[in-house]
Amino acid sequence: MDQDLENIKVTLDVVCGKWKAVILLKLYEGNLRFGEIKRSIPLIKHQTLIKQLKELEQDGLLTKTTYPDVPPKVEYSLTEYGRHLKPLLDMMVEWGEVHSDQKTTS
Repeated sequence: MDQDLENIKVTLDVVCGKWKAVILLKLYEGNLRFGEIKRSIPLIKHQTLIKQLKELEQDGLLTKTTYPDVPPKVEYSLTEYGRHLKPLLDMMVEWGEVHSDQKTTS
C-alpha cells in the first residue's frame, strides 16, 4: 500500500501543475510553437507557461526543438514517454465532465 501511495504522489508531481495536463492535451493535437500554446490557453500567464514547459521537458514528457531561423522558431512536441499519459488525461477529462455535471445538478 505504501508503494501505491508513493506512485500516486510521483504521478501527481509530474502532471498536476496547474496547467500541465492542459498543456499535454494541447500537444496531443500535434507540435506547437510557444505562441500557439499561449493562444490556446489564454488564462495562463507567460512566465507560468515557460516554467511548466521546462518542468515537462525535464520530466521527459516533451521535447523542445529550436530551429535556426530568424527570428528563432521553437516547437514543442510530446515524447513517446509523454504519449503514454493519454489514457490518464482522457480519464481526467471524463471525470471532470461528470464532476461538473454533478455539481450543477446538486
